[in-house]
Amino acid sequence: MKIAAGAAKGLEYLHDKANPPVIYRDFKSSNILLGEGYHPKLSDFGLAKLGPVGDKTHVSTRVMGTYGYCAPEYAMTGQLTVKSDVYSFGVVFLELITGHKAIDNTRPAGEQNLVAWARPLFKDRRKFPKMADPLLQGRYPVRGLYQALAVAAMCLQEQAATRPLIGDVVTALSYLASQGYDPNAPAQNNKVGQSTPRARDDRKSLGGGNNQHGVQSPHRNSPDFRQRDLIRGASYGADIGRGGAGGGSGRKWALDDLETEVFLKDNPVHVGKERGTPTDVNRDFNRERAVAEAKVWGENWRERKRTYAQGSFNSTDE
Repeated sequence: MKIAAGAAKGLEYLHDKANPPVIYRDFKSSNILLGEGYHPKLSDFGLAKLGPVGDKTHVSTRVMGTYGYCAPEYAMTGQLTVKSDVYSFGVVFLELITGHKAIDNTRPAGEQNLVAWARPLFKDRRKFPKMADPLLQGRYPVRGLYQALAVAAMCLQEQAATRPLIGDVVTALSYLASQGYDPNAPAQNNKVGQSTPRARDDRKSLGGGNNQHGVQSPHRNSPDFRQRDLIRGASYGADIGRGGAGGGSGRKWALDDLETEVFLKDNPVHVGKERGTPTDVNRDFNRERAVAEAKVWGENWRERKRTYAQGSFNSTDE
């Protein structure tokens, strides 16, 4: 997570702080150098291009880069945007999560292209443990895996407009990187299709009221309640493909559905037939939800840092 968050911050500087913005164009794992303490640095800017300015939406250029990392719209049209880098980042992040290369011809036919192999797995959360690097031997927080794959799935959307901005990716990954985990702790039982106690606790908490530990939940209309609801109930890791996987309440979220059905407590809201085309509405909703979740993760992380600095950190929160 530290490497991913640091690399994302490098892209954030190029996209949001450089003037004019710079598109890396060849973001890949071999261009990330690791310093002391695994501090990442981006290298090899030979293919970088100045991004669009003013009212321009893209830069038209000859297609260059590395196979397996190029965004599909750039490979097909030569139209380059900052979202092209976000896609490439998603590939690298997926490499970090899975331990697979973007293209690996030594693997079976269905696993040689990392993104093509991962796409169907994104739609069923029960298959998420299959995507974890086997060298971890199950020693990882399941919730962290789900949220990391959520970020990767957002970055790897085929439509560029539905991908998050790199700044929102930085916010989400900074939160995940801040979460402590003891690698020497006993390995969790991460068998496919098996629910962990923590996951069951999180699903039970969606109903409001008192949780199983007897702690009073915050008021439904309070900011803390809404924040917990977003983090627990709206986590992509818990909800991607839930419509097909079944189980639990909360939000149903299918990345490729033309109609997205969102359950907020007992109030179903149907999105996809209200305005515009179903695809447009779903695309807008995907983007807005991704941005909102990333910001909530970041706000929660910053609030924890402030509370800790004041000497009143509550380890039971979240």
